[in-house]
Amino acid sequence: MKKIDGKVWRFGKDIDTDLIIAARYLNTSDPKELAKHVMEDADPDFVAKMTPGDIIVADENFGCGSSREHAPIALKAAGVAAVIAPTFARIFYRNAFNMGLPIFELPESVEINEGDEISIDMASGTITNKTNSKSYTFTPIPDFMMKLLESGGLMNFAHNEISVGEEK
Repeated sequence: MKKIDGKVWRFGKDIDTDLIIAARYLNTSDPKELAKHVMEDADPDFVAKMTPGDIIVADENFGCGSSREHAPIALKAAGVAAVIAPTFARIFYRNAFNMGLPIFELPESVEINEGDEISIDMASGTITNKTNSKSYTFTPIPDFMMKLLESGGLMNFAHNEISVGEEK
């Protein structure tokens, strides 16, 4: 998971967890069911338009609102490969990594447009907009957080760690 390539879907500022997955769908925790409704209140056609591997780029304060883990679960299950924004709500930031969804803080994300094709190189800490050839640098993800992403989230990481410990 060192490199992510995808098409950009653009959203504004203060995209809260209710816009990511509306509370009316929280009667289930089934990722496949949640995926059918991701971003529905922000863009009713989002799920029909996007394809797995696409990337959401938003303005500041993405993921504000409640602390529910359903939001990153729904995004990941829908096939969103990553989210880029200048800032994230702190609880969403942690929940995203815990669920295995890569997110990147990039102040210049306002320069990336819907429909652009971008490439995220997690090892070098660069995002390249293939549409206009601009490159941006972000702070590389710390090793422990990379391990969470590579494992598919905290639960898988913990399971793998326990399994390795039992083999010794």
